[in-house]
Amino acid sequence: MTEKLLMTGKTHNKGGRDGFALSSDGKLDIKLPQPHPAAEQLFGAAWSACYMGAIEVAATHRGITLPAGAEVDAEIDLNVDDGSYFLRARLNVSVPDIDRDVARQLIHAAHEICPYSKAIRGNIDVETNLI
Repeated sequence: MTEKLLMTGKTHNKGGRDGFALSSDGKLDIKLPQPHPAAEQLFGAAWSACYMGAIEVAATHRGITLPAGAEVDAEIDLNVDDGSYFLRARLNVSVPDIDRDVARQLIHAAHEICPYSKAIRGNIDVETNLI
């Protein structure tokens, strides 16, 4: 298989968590005042969007049409233990009108498809809940 670059997201940050972030295309322009978990919210938004897309791909591969009400809520925790920071995450997935066993299969397959899930695999604790 030949690798193909699909896109590159470019952002600029100044001031860290107390500064701002701006994307090169101007679509993202956000101030990050403290105290405020903006970085975790941004990561959760990006990951849940990607994960929802991965569920859609998994469903398509299985010939399943997802209902319009399918949703993913991401909860990203920033933790500290003995001065060392780490993340923990929960993905709460709703796939109405789909058999729960089939929905669980789609959720599992999505972790194998989603680049964000692949990137964090083995690095942070992730709990996936079918709600």
